[in-house]
Amino acid sequence: MISLRAAARLTGAVVTTVPCYLAALVGGWLLWFSPRTCARWHGRVFQAWSRTLCRILAVRVGVTGPAPEPPFVLVSNHVSYLDILVLGTRLPCVYVAKAEIDEWPVFGAMCRAVNTIFIDRKAKRDVTRVMKEMEGMLAAHQGIVVFAEGTSGAGDAVLPFRSSLLDLPARLGRPVHWAAISYGLPEGSPPAHLSVTWWGDMPLLPHVRALARLDRIDASVVFGAESLHDGDRKLLAERLHRAISAAFSPMVESAEVERLLALRESDPDAVPPILRPRRGPG
Repeated sequence: MISLRAAARLTGAVVTTVPCYLAALVGGWLLWFSPRTCARWHGRVFQAWSRTLCRILAVRVGVTGPAPEPPFVLVSNHVSYLDILVLGTRLPCVYVAKAEIDEWPVFGAMCRAVNTIFIDRKAKRDVTRVMKEMEGMLAAHQGIVVFAEGTSGAGDAVLPFRSSLLDLPARLGRPVHWAAISYGLPEGSPPAHLSVTWWGDMPLLPHVRALARLDRIDASVVFGAESLHDGDRKLLAERLHRAISAAFSPMVESAEVERLLALRESDPDAVPPILRPRRGPG
């Protein structure tokens, strides 16, 4: 059952999204003749939307290091859908996001309106299309954020990076910026790896409702002081992974994640509800 706090916050999020969505759409129509101006408008709308939603959800964002200015390519670790809003409070940017987000209620519509680049990770050929769109965004003076892990983790470590989308900056000799994101919660709150990070087979809607009930979420973003570049995409991915891993603050021990996953297989009813196998619609 959804709490009054969660209901109020989620209602506020929807109400906030409507004018931002319309502003992004109308601005895109009116500014079609100037890709750079249009990109700047979409970036500012997305930034305003992200900041407002973070306030509604009681997400406090702490930042270390200088955020890059557009145009840029930035690679970040990924532990939650909340990462998009947290980075959005500091970066006027577009994201390369998995195609499934396009179908999410409210969130997906807003991402479409600000020209999010959706990628079908199951289709290798889609990478070529995505890199062409990325190149167009950079030409329009837009910032691009890539979650190189390709999925969100539990918060115990940075998952291995996929290097395919780094082929563009490697080929162009363009430096790549980086960021490390982690989360903390006040004492007495549920552990972050069961309430903020979204991983494994966690159902989306129950997770969103649980997240909206939290008293406060402390997000920490570390921006790299120096960008990295390499003509070899795989070496570039390795260097970025090392830098982000060094700056990342784990939210749970890997042994605990492994224990929960093993317990989920052997005795599903013994794990926290959010981790139990789906038995019906989420």
